[in-house]
Amino acid sequence: MKVASVAGLALLAGLLSGGGSAADESTGPAGFAAACGAEDSGTATVAATVAVSMDVPATGEVGRPVQPGPVTLTVTLSRADLAGLLPEGTEAFVSRAALRVKVAQNGESTEAPWELYAPSTPLPAEGDVALVHSGEVPYVTLGSAGDVDFSVKELEIELRSAAAEPEKTASPLTTVTCRLKEGENGHLATTRVTDGTGTEPSATPETPTTPVDGSGRAADKDIAVEPAAAEDDEDPDYCPVEPPVGVEDPSDAPQPPPGDPVSSFENPNAQASCANAAGLANVWKMDGAMIINDPADHPALISVKTLTHVTNRPPDAAGGYYIRFDNLANLELPDAESTFLAFGFQPVTAKVSFENGPITISTGNVGTEAFSTASFRQSLRLHDVKINGTPLDVGSDCRTSKPFKVVLNGGAAYVNVGVGGRLDGEVTIPPFTGCGTGGEDLNPLFTASISGPGNRIFMNQASTCIPTNPENSYCPPAPAELPGKQPAP
Repeated sequence: MKVASVAGLALLAGLLSGGGSAADESTGPAGFAAACGAEDSGTATVAATVAVSMDVPATGEVGRPVQPGPVTLTVTLSRADLAGLLPEGTEAFVSRAALRVKVAQNGESTEAPWELYAPSTPLPAEGDVALVHSGEVPYVTLGSAGDVDFSVKELEIELRSAAAEPEKTASPLTTVTCRLKEGENGHLATTRVTDGTGTEPSATPETPTTPVDGSGRAADKDIAVEPAAAEDDEDPDYCPVEPPVGVEDPSDAPQPPPGDPVSSFENPNAQASCANAAGLANVWKMDGAMIINDPADHPALISVKTLTHVTNRPPDAAGGYYIRFDNLANLELPDAESTFLAFGFQPVTAKVSFENGPITISTGNVGTEAFSTASFRQSLRLHDVKINGTPLDVGSDCRTSKPFKVVLNGGAAYVNVGVGGRLDGEVTIPPFTGCGTGGEDLNPLFTASISGPGNRIFMNQASTCIPTNPENSYCPPAPAELPGKQPAP
């Protein structure tokens, strides 16, 4: 059994990974009674309620990640009890929750660290105070078939001054430890893991391996093989791409429903990561498809970073909760080459250069419905064109007349950048301009044969590598598989 951290991963972009697992099931929220206390607070432990809400796959397969969905953890204490744990005069604070989750299968278990954050919370004059934490959590990969149970073991909360929220670096005002009261079993969810053939677990299941330092790849490294380090003992360059630059634009993702005011804050664990991605794009008028970022021909890596976390509803609010993670990505695609039959009979071969703007990837939940959206602007440039084997000089700037919007959606099929997933979309290609030399205008030819709506894109992304922490991620980046030999109609 292995736990691999995906908390704080930059969420990947419009090009993503494969073949979905079983549909997620919402667990409700699971509620528990707890006793909380702070060291050196001078007060006894106080009563609290702990509620955990998440989506979890009903089924999984041996050797494939089982990914709990975005998690919301709500810890509720009375105003008086919370004030007794904080320094006098505290008016508002931010909170980091470190939730220890037991992952058990076939009599063996390991521990998954779940790190979640709550935005600024004011200390009210009276009543109860709900600390609503949320975030992405580690995925688990199993080596044996059998039911996998997730349960809460313990919870530690660091409370910091709200003024320290932007950098999350100030020392905590206090650290509170919460333990479930006697009689609470802490059960969150169960996932049924099979060997992929429907075979029931054997009577002598494989013993799970314990992750190094409580998270990351298991000691036997049975998921991926690490390359040998260079002779100079320097760390290998797993992600030879620059961190993404630009500004995210989540306007194409589902927006918060009416309800409580939106809370938003930057991800304190933002880390640059990278992954392989491959896909297919069809040209409706040509009745054919071309490979994007061919995995067999030196594919480019996508660089990603999680920047913002947005939430505005606790899990028990009327209408369900809302949570969204906004991420930024860059991808410099290599040229694609393909041959089509223009107008149904004339073979045309051309290379296509892709010019992509910054990619925004948003994932999250609206109520119990998971969503994933990647959007960016793109221009196409044609060159090295041949018609029936004869070169056609189209000039150096034969391109779409303007950038066009690409919006890809994956629902629950795209889990997050750590696990990967598939996103699909449809684009309208603008007319072409700048095509032709010597006074010859080829714009109408390419506009008539390529431009227009109905052009489908299918992208797969493999698991993500965090180069600063390769033991806790899939490094080097795993290869990506094409989503299929031909796009679905």
